[in-house]
Amino acid sequence: MIELEGVPELVDPVMVAAFEGWNDAGDAASTAVAHLDKEWKGEVFAALDAEDYYDFQVNRPTVFLEDGVRKITWPTTRLSVVRVGGDKPRDLVLVRGIEPSMRWRSFCNELLGFAHELGVELVVILGALLGDTPHTRPVPVSGVTSDPDLATRMDLEETKYEGPTGIVGILQEACTHAGVPAVSLWAAVPHYVSQPPNPKATLALLNRLEDLIDLRLPLGELAEDARAWQLGVDQLAAEDSEVAEYVQTLEEARDTAELPEASGEAIAREFERYLRRRDPGAPPGAGSHATDGGDGSPYLRDNPTGKSRPSKPPRPDTDTDDGDGDGDRDE
Repeated sequence: MIELEGVPELVDPVMVAAFEGWNDAGDAASTAVAHLDKEWKGEVFAALDAEDYYDFQVNRPTVFLEDGVRKITWPTTRLSVVRVGGDKPRDLVLVRGIEPSMRWRSFCNELLGFAHELGVELVVILGALLGDTPHTRPVPVSGVTSDPDLATRMDLEETKYEGPTGIVGILQEACTHAGVPAVSLWAAVPHYVSQPPNPKATLALLNRLEDLIDLRLPLGELAEDARAWQLGVDQLAAEDSEVAEYVQTLEEARDTAELPEASGEAIAREFERYLRRRDPGAPPGAGSHATDGGDGSPYLRDNPTGKSRPSKPPRPDTDTDDGDGDGDRDE
């Protein structure tokens, strides 16, 4: 049974979902939703029954002490709501959890039941996959949908993927069959440095989400974290000549393939975002320095310079499952 007592009537609500697991390389997608929930102080109003969807031998519950009393946190999926004011008020329903172990159709139907009751007008599902992309370049983020009309209207790709899929792909198809507009945003994470966290990929997903729903998002310290992450990987890659050579090969392939992206619409989008964030009349709590390098210049997400580095930067890992970057985890 769906209980929504106490949830206010929402304004043009958008549901944004991400799930830990197979569709979450570098934890980039789940971290993006967790970041929004933290920055906007989301209020949890529902949690799915863990008994229905999770194998506790795969996703273990955790025990903790609170005021001397032992309590248990069960792995599940939680829904929270955030109220966004400003010139264009719009509410977000944030869905964050773990890819379920069983009963995926019932899981999706329950989430769609919440979406229907709350009047959700669009579902955006975030995902991240491993790919042949260099860490020194902007993170590729693709937007896909199963709805041809939505693809045309929002300038998205109509998905043509065939193969094994995860909960992101299943939920998107469930939305399509239920007549709910749904989009998946996928960030490509370098397969040679796949361990979490990856703040650069998280930042890229949120920037793409911001463009998609036309709502300024609070990015907080993510830009600084992304710079530090890239510096750390730069330094570690430089210590291994084979990795450095491999990264250079990826850079050359990327630059050759995406040369047209260096002009026109891509630059216009970035410049518009920069101007929006410099607007002193913008609504509060939106992370005014998120795309500003601190000296008045925009941070374009591929800046290889910075003044800090992570205390424990991830080591490049050339031992991957396939490393072919064919997108076999993308849905």
